Amino acid sequence: MEALRDLRLQFPPGSVTAVLGPSGCGKTTALRILLGLDTAFEGAVLHRPGRLGVVFQEPRLLPWRSIEANLHLAARAAGRPPEAAAHWLERVGLGGWGARFPGELSLGMARRAALARALVVDPELLVLDEPLVSLDEATAARLRALLGELIAERGITTVLVTHQLEDALALADRIAVFGRPPSSLRGVLENPKGHAASLALLRAELARRFPEPAG
Repeated sequence: MEALRDLRLQFPPGSVTAVLGPSGCGKTTALRILLGLDTAFEGAVLHRPGRLGVVFQEPRLLPWRSIEANLHLAARAAGRPPEAAAHWLERVGLGGWGARFPGELSLGMARRAALARALVVDPELLVLDEPLVSLDEATAARLRALLGELIAERGITTVLVTHQLEDALALADRIAVFGRPPSSLRGVLENPKGHAASLALLRAELARRFPEPAG
């Protein structure tokens, strides 16, 4: 089954690119190709970074290890010092929770721990696959703000896969829009973050140029 067609997409260093499109349009397939998890495709991924930080739709923390131990494993594999684990737990608001196990965390806290695990490797590319899915709006807003702060602070090249327009508008510099499968890139729009009038115009432009709903 053909999921993607003629997909050509670049991620400039330091940029935040949101990949936006309806459910089932091939976003996750494109993500798996980018990460090297799916090799059954025609084409090539050029210049894939050596250090990847990934936040999946599910936190995917090892349930039999503490939160800090989860981060230690990632830090050690990337050649990072063990104290990096405690640093990143503090940065995501989980200082003092390192000895807890994943089953003791709320979903929002588990997503923060997964973000810390992705950042502890000092990634050259940060990939976020629906990082705010299934969160209530208040929790999602807090995590969205944290993501924006940390990405800007570190200047990490970031790919955000989402079907939520608000997440793309809040976090991305540019928005790549996918259509329905077999999906191709329908266009890339620059996002003037922080300018309310421009954001309203961009939202209208997305609706005009890509009439398929993003959800």
